Amino acid sequence: MNPMTNKRARLNFLIILVFLQLMVYLTVVFDIPIARQVLGFIYFTFLPGFIILKLLKLDELDRVETFLFSVGLSVAFLMLTGLLINESSVLLDISRPLSLLPLMLILNGFILVGGILACLRSDSVKLWEAKTLELHLLTLVLTGLPILSIVGAMWVNAFANNVILLFMLLAISALFVITVVSKKLISPKLYPIVLFIIAISLLYHSSLVSNYLVAFGSDVPVEYFVFKTTQNNAYWSLTNPFGDVEYDRIHSMLSVTILPTIYSSLLNIDSTWVFKIVSPLIFSFVPLGLYQVWTGYMGKKYAFISTFPFMAYATFYNEMLGLNRQMIAELFFVLLLLVVLNKKMRQLSKMACFIIFSFGLVTSHYGVSEVFLFFISLIFVSLVLVKRPSRNITANMVVFFFVTMFAWYIYTSGSAVFNCLLGFGDYVYSQLGEFFNPAARGQTVLRGLGLESPPTIWNAISRTFAYAMQFLIVIGFFGLVTKRKKSRLDNEHFAFSCVAVAFLAALILVPGLANTMNMTRFYHVLLFFLAPLCVIGAEFIVELMFKREKEFAVSALLLIVLVPYFLFQTGFVYEITGTQSWSLPLSKHRMDAVFLNFYIGYSDECNVYGALWMSKNVDIKTSRIYADDRSLGNVLISYGMICRTNTEVLSNVTKLSEKSNIYLSRLNVVNNVVIGIDLWNTTSILQVFNFTNLVYSNGECVIYKNQ
Repeated sequence: MNPMTNKRARLNFLIILVFLQLMVYLTVVFDIPIARQVLGFIYFTFLPGFIILKLLKLDELDRVETFLFSVGLSVAFLMLTGLLINESSVLLDISRPLSLLPLMLILNGFILVGGILACLRSDSVKLWEAKTLELHLLTLVLTGLPILSIVGAMWVNAFANNVILLFMLLAISALFVITVVSKKLISPKLYPIVLFIIAISLLYHSSLVSNYLVAFGSDVPVEYFVFKTTQNNAYWSLTNPFGDVEYDRIHSMLSVTILPTIYSSLLNIDSTWVFKIVSPLIFSFVPLGLYQVWTGYMGKKYAFISTFPFMAYATFYNEMLGLNRQMIAELFFVLLLLVVLNKKMRQLSKMACFIIFSFGLVTSHYGVSEVFLFFISLIFVSLVLVKRPSRNITANMVVFFFVTMFAWYIYTSGSAVFNCLLGFGDYVYSQLGEFFNPAARGQTVLRGLGLESPPTIWNAISRTFAYAMQFLIVIGFFGLVTKRKKSRLDNEHFAFSCVAVAFLAALILVPGLANTMNMTRFYHVLLFFLAPLCVIGAEFIVELMFKREKEFAVSALLLIVLVPYFLFQTGFVYEITGTQSWSLPLSKHRMDAVFLNFYIGYSDECNVYGALWMSKNVDIKTSRIYADDRSLGNVLISYGMICRTNTEVLSNVTKLSEKSNIYLSRLNVVNNVVIGIDLWNTTSILQVFNFTNLVYSNGECVIYKNQ
């Protein structure tokens, strides 16, 4: 680029930057609906990271990598800058540092200064190339899938009719088949867009099926509690604020405290919808990152196919929606993989990105951070021992990540996370005596090994396809290790695959290990490395059986396995056949009330209203709260803002203390069921309510007060 053109590009960038800032200020000042949310999200989730890329002179990245790094650096920027503003509030004399005004002024100030410096430092500061703006007709058609997802979820909410969502899942299957079979209909250039559209469609079809938080058996009630605490105070406390290990360790994660508070303040989004819309949207970039990780050594087509089983696995669009901190952490996890495995990046830029993304991962989720530390430390040591030291995974990286991780976990929230990690270690050690007891591995492991009988024929067929995918993974790994399958994997890629398989074997063999983070979540993370082995396994089998048309045979074999696997995992087949399903969006209308509340963690509108009334009208800090186990674990934590240190599970032997309140949910009042250590009929514990006064009722949720 000649000097005049370069000067013009820099000037254009500054004009665009100032214009965008003015537009953001206008949408915030006048609180323009939709425009504030859409423009604000794009501005704060892309532009800061893009500026950082230019400051680091990372011009060697391709378009997809530039986009992913811009998003990751922007999210890390919001977390780190939010932390700096928070901790500097005393010096700056700001009583509510995470409120709108200080955030807007300071964040935009950093962005403007950074943009000016980027123009002075970088040779090229174009936000986009002209070719990037080319719109294919097919791209516009593909946007119909997320629309179907959103409308379908709303339709289920309003009319208990899942026809639109069933059609959407069939459309995703058809789209996957067409993309694999024909490069003419869907060009490889569109693979990233197709992956993003499939990912966001699957995530939104579950997250938007309710207007309120759904636990999915995970930690979102506590995540929401610590988020609301931070948001209400407009300040995040570095110390131990709750006196409860679970609350405090989650409170130490910036991904569910400072980050959602910033988004909620800047975009004026209700706190519930930050978790239901913004977090899944950020998480939808993870499959795109995995595609980029695998493209270098598998080619675009096989990298695309490898990403599909990661998204098809039910944990991706069910359980993960109850784990906002892990959704954010996985974005940094995949970005760290891109940094580590990228051979084009200059060492200084590589280390800078590694430091930023490491901070993001460590402050997002402790479990995923441990997994990453385990991988890079074991790979580094292994490659040194076999005298093939890696230039990409260095001792400096391992030491930096280790020090950062344990420093953060020890010096925040009263060492709650560190103590929790020690507790997990003690638990696994105590379970070693059960080595020869298969049940000690957990129900999910037993099911995966085929040691649990399926309840119906449809479950048996579903497991057949799941076992087929696992078989391909095993065969692929066998082919790589024995070198019977030619592969372009370098030392690092091969090492990651080996460690992933070893990790999976440890989860199966070591009693209690899988229970520390749930086997489903472990397997979900391990698919970062295991999913490509599925494709390699299919290649290995085809090479043994065919001499011609190998690519077509590989594609056919993978489609035969993966498409039915997807339809079973999403609950499509179970809904069509009327079999019991775990899919909330497809089968909510026919789920048993106990199943819906206990296993899914679904909260009815009446329960939420009751919890909100209690949070506003009951002194929850001094009053003892009694409720059934599910209410205490879900709606009373999130919407009632009640810490469990002030609660007790309701049962038939409960003795009320003075200044106590009893909360009865719809399940208790309408369905006559109380869930505790056991199941009781509500009528069987009526003696508990003697000498109490009814203080609230909305017809389905009631609250009693003991004077």
